[in-house]
Amino acid sequence: MTTQYAKDQSKGSKNHIKNIAIVGGGGQIGTWIVDALLQKGTFNVTAVSREGSTNTPAKGVHIASINYDDHSSIVSALKGQDALIITMSVRAPPDQQQKLIRAAAEAGVPWVLPNEFGGDGTNEKVGKDIMIYEPKKKDRELIESLGVSDWIGITCSFWYEYSLSGPGPYGIDIANGEVVWFDDGNQKLNTSTWPQTGRAVASLLSLPVFPEDENDKALTISSYKQKFVYISSFGVTQHEMFDSVKRVTGTDDSAWAFSSVPSKQRFEENKAKMIAGDRMGFLYMLYTRVFFPGEDAAYYENTHELDNEKLGLPKEDLDTFTKKAVELSERGYWAKLFASG
Repeated sequence: MTTQYAKDQSKGSKNHIKNIAIVGGGGQIGTWIVDALLQKGTFNVTAVSREGSTNTPAKGVHIASINYDDHSSIVSALKGQDALIITMSVRAPPDQQQKLIRAAAEAGVPWVLPNEFGGDGTNEKVGKDIMIYEPKKKDRELIESLGVSDWIGITCSFWYEYSLSGPGPYGIDIANGEVVWFDDGNQKLNTSTWPQTGRAVASLLSLPVFPEDENDKALTISSYKQKFVYISSFGVTQHEMFDSVKRVTGTDDSAWAFSSVPSKQRFEENKAKMIAGDRMGFLYMLYTRVFFPGEDAAYYENTHELDNEKLGLPKEDLDTFTKKAVELSERGYWAKLFASG
């Protein structure tokens, strides 16, 4: 692959991204990405939303309304954008991202961050087990085949405060005082907070697009062309998360009910529930798969270098975000989320 340099770009071209469009800017992770972009003070941010949407973007964010059945409306919204960030619910129509990708190419958008906010996209075995590998790969290949945009994936694993606050995705059900150990509870995984993920995207897109010349060894956006960025807030086990929960809540083991289950058994049981139409079965299948012992399926810092330091991301305090998880649990965040979904 030939390295591109800023000095060789056409006259008047910029070597920094300025205009960024985001789909799902009012969603779970989109909100944090938008906030981090705005804090940089260097971007024009446009929220791309469906016609008739009642979502109100943050102050300073432009709105571009689109109709997913009208290709020209999407192209128009993306004209002049330097980057497109796609964040979507797993319940979004399966062809929606491809419509955005095709429109981005027609609009000449150079960079696309597809809906890759999650596990390691290079782990084919795990991706196929949870049935997301092929669709995500297909979307990345579509971007490449159109020959206009380049993609960058964000590997952040599951969001910590969100996952810990729910009805046991990490095996710890704060609301009901229950803990289910997956196997012995000592399998490590990487997990990232919402704000850390937002900061990672903003830091990435703040980099120069290309090195100035062959002597410039600084990190650039093009360093990540057709690659994944690996970030993490914490590398922890269930036991380490639970110890943090006890510190934050001021409880001890006597306040909790314990059980254990082989992670592979829990995975298969919930896969069957998902096939039967239980959407919580999909959720538990998705999470439990990364806890298989000895695989490091979500502990990707064991197999990939983390990009935290390169992107200038701060070190975070586990108990601070455990406290946020407890607060989300007390507010019934998951119940409200699934009621609205």
